[in-house]
Amino acid sequence: MGIVAGLDSSSAFTRIVVCDTDTGAVLRQGYAPHPVEARATEIDPQVWLLSLGEAAAGGLLEGVQAIGVSAQQHGLLTLDAQGNLVRPALLGNDKRAQAAAADLIDALGGRQAWAEAVGSVPQAAQPVAKLRWMARSEPESAQRVASVMQPHDWLVWQLLGRPAHRTTDRGGASGTGFWSAGTGSYRPDLVELALGHHCALPEVLGPADAAGTTPEGLLISAGTGETMAAAFGLGVGVGDAVVSLGASGSVMAVHHEALADPSGMITSFADATGMHLPVVHTLNAVRALRGTAELLGMEDLDELSALAMKSTPGSSGLVMLPYLEGERTPQLPHTAGTLSGLRRESMKPEHLARAAFEGMLCSLADAMDVLRGRGVEVRRVFLLGGAAELPAVQTAAPAIFGAQVVVPQPADYAALGAARQAAWALGVSQGTLSPAAPPAWQGAAAQVFEPGEELAVGQAVRQQYGATRDQIHPGAFNPTS
Repeated sequence: MGIVAGLDSSSAFTRIVVCDTDTGAVLRQGYAPHPVEARATEIDPQVWLLSLGEAAAGGLLEGVQAIGVSAQQHGLLTLDAQGNLVRPALLGNDKRAQAAAADLIDALGGRQAWAEAVGSVPQAAQPVAKLRWMARSEPESAQRVASVMQPHDWLVWQLLGRPAHRTTDRGGASGTGFWSAGTGSYRPDLVELALGHHCALPEVLGPADAAGTTPEGLLISAGTGETMAAAFGLGVGVGDAVVSLGASGSVMAVHHEALADPSGMITSFADATGMHLPVVHTLNAVRALRGTAELLGMEDLDELSALAMKSTPGSSGLVMLPYLEGERTPQLPHTAGTLSGLRRESMKPEHLARAAFEGMLCSLADAMDVLRGRGVEVRRVFLLGGAAELPAVQTAAPAIFGAQVVVPQPADYAALGAARQAAWALGVSQGTLSPAAPPAWQGAAAQVFEPGEELAVGQAVRQQYGATRDQIHPGAFNPTS
């Protein structure tokens, strides 16, 4: 039996899982929060190392043969010619680069040009936009930039003792805005367009490659971003979609090719296995539930769910378009939410509660239709987030999504995915695994819900929602554009 570790450095904490290489069984776990200041928009990345050391204290890594690293995405670390940080790390939640992203879109000739170049349209979170922001707002610092990295790249580099050669992986590279998942290559001209000059970029490793070995003989795998690591930890494959229920929402699916989307609704990531992870985001998911609960004077979402279960599918004709913060899918950045279908018989708390759940799920089903409209197969849906445990979600989701719904048991899936990557790289290095096939770890424990006889009812709910959406926002949503 071999032992590997998966390390997930998120925006708020470090989690470590130590796993059996053959089964993926978790043997030990470690956790440490990041300092409060680490949750700002920029930070000294040394706090990540301090948190890592705290999480690994007490001999947690004893006997470990390989480590995989997962970390928060879209962060940017800029290094000078000596390998020192030019400035604190810029994090993914930094929105200062919004104008820079728009500037870049125009500079290359529009959304279509970017979609064809790298599979995504620049957004404030992406490193390419952050580089443009630096060039405009901090020109002296920008001129000193000799190389760039992302958080998981930097952590891998630190674990290896800061070697001259720096690496990343396909998943991380695909989120930069200057690497194409479709061609598997960098676009250094886009780095120069953003920064104003050339800089060194890390080598993009394959899914089963090792980034290197420490002097003590500990193998470090390529590492990847949290989204890719979580998908790998869940064990999703072709035909699977993952719906994440946070304040905002996202739908991603495993696909055999990168998708270029000039509308900007699809962001085409590479995954941690050699496949692709097209993702569609919504700006509103659980925030619509929380807003409705507050409106009804409720303390929590469990109470809102119980009330919604007293209503019936279709909420007595009440429809909520949950675009409370504007919306990204469809692209309606300046709109507001809508409550439609008010009649005397529908003006009851239970119908409003159910309309909130149906509106959230129909909005995410719209996002799923964007993927399906581009040929992405969805037969099974993994539902993540605390709201996935609510009966009102579990009852309605299979019929509205038109697919089997799986609600995995809560676990550190990003850390598990990083550990699985480490086991794969270790097995390849030892000749016991093929670079083409990751270790077959046991899938996540989960509840499974089938659409069954409710499928037609769910489609009627979606039709009611779609008719309202198209009446209020005609022409805004075209999933096949």
